[in-house]
Amino acid sequence: MVSRRQFIVGSAGVAFAGLGYSLLGNNAASRNAINLSEVHGYGALKPDPNGLLDLPEGFSYQVISERDDTMTDGLPVPDRADGMGCFKLDDDRVALVRNHEIHPKHLDDCQPAFKNLKSELAYDQFNDGVALPGGTTNLVYNTKTQNVEQEYLTLIGTVRNCSGGITPWGTWLTCEESVLRAGDDIQNDHGYVFEIPANAKGLVNPEPLKAMGRFNHEAAVVDPRTGIVYLTEDKDDSLFYRFIPNVKGQLNQGGKLQALVIKGHRQLDTRNWDRQHIDLQSWYEVEWLNLANPEAPEDDLRLRGYQQGAALFARGEGIHMGDNEMYFCCTSGGHAQFGQVMRYQPSAFEGQTQEQSAPGQIQLFLESTDASLYNFGDNLTVMPNGHLMVCEDQYLPQVDNYLRGVTPDGKVYPFAQVKIQTEPAGACFSPDGQVMFVNLYSPTKTLAITGPWQDFKA
Repeated sequence: MVSRRQFIVGSAGVAFAGLGYSLLGNNAASRNAINLSEVHGYGALKPDPNGLLDLPEGFSYQVISERDDTMTDGLPVPDRADGMGCFKLDDDRVALVRNHEIHPKHLDDCQPAFKNLKSELAYDQFNDGVALPGGTTNLVYNTKTQNVEQEYLTLIGTVRNCSGGITPWGTWLTCEESVLRAGDDIQNDHGYVFEIPANAKGLVNPEPLKAMGRFNHEAAVVDPRTGIVYLTEDKDDSLFYRFIPNVKGQLNQGGKLQALVIKGHRQLDTRNWDRQHIDLQSWYEVEWLNLANPEAPEDDLRLRGYQQGAALFARGEGIHMGDNEMYFCCTSGGHAQFGQVMRYQPSAFEGQTQEQSAPGQIQLFLESTDASLYNFGDNLTVMPNGHLMVCEDQYLPQVDNYLRGVTPDGKVYPFAQVKIQTEPAGACFSPDGQVMFVNLYSPTKTLAITGPWQDFKA
């Protein structure tokens, strides 16, 4: 069995999805996409008699929360559950912080309790004082009794809380995938990151982290070594950002927002849509440019960054930080537009002046050529056996989304198939690696999946 650290540090150098072997710094790797290859994984998926989620033999799921359940605070569970993080509270309990990607236009579809919800702690509200319906909920789950002990709203008044990321100091960064402006019907601008403590007991004071930029945020990750936050953007012409805080661990104290430039390749188009601009599995040195006016009232951060030389990415989405390297999905990247995975290794002097002489590196780690094996990867995480777990997000007629496993030696396998027309999202593991939590987007269902994680069959 490969440990999570081995995947993150060493064995991640093995190519992803059958693309060949590549060690750190090895620029002699294959430059062309190779057909993806599949392995047995945990075995054939068994039909779910409930018609919800097919899993391999030995694995099972429990629905621990679903839309319209009454929460501890008396409100119903909101719909559109997306990104999610898991935090240890004590030896028995974990906290799940769960996003709800709800736009104001969805208010008519919300439960009556949200159509009339007013609160002084709402970040934004309609003219009649009703809170905008986007936000987060926290769940306290007992891994021993397998019960949700508490569940309550922790953020309200935001727009399209898509994904986010956990921090080393026990908070969840929830990201608005919207640049809605204050206007006739709402009071505040949107497009920000908010911070939610894992141990919050109810609604938090909503403080937008404006220095982290106003754009169509998707996900965030913190490098625990430096405290730098890396941010993805869900646009066809997105950039890859980093935020260097003035005070490590205190994001509300401001900082510097920057965009990634590939050294020697100004305005490099990593999307590879029309032709191959970035070579598969080759390492490229990077530099970072400062972005002025991060609040960007015109939603032009990516446009200004690109004009300054920043690289383009195809819908940056889920991001996972390992031990001095990270992976992020580009949902529609690649010539076939089935998706890419990028891999970034920070400099030993990341965010310091010395990084100019020892820069970070980026690599096109995966470019899918086979939609039946990997298509529209979105959220991602690392499994206890060291494999990558990717949530698919494709919305095509008669197409079911999968949770896809990827081995460190470059093979893919279906771990689960969603049997209703929705996406899996927010996959994350309990700290002991025994439970994988995942959301089914709509109607909201949060699942706890257990099974023989150690029994991978090559």
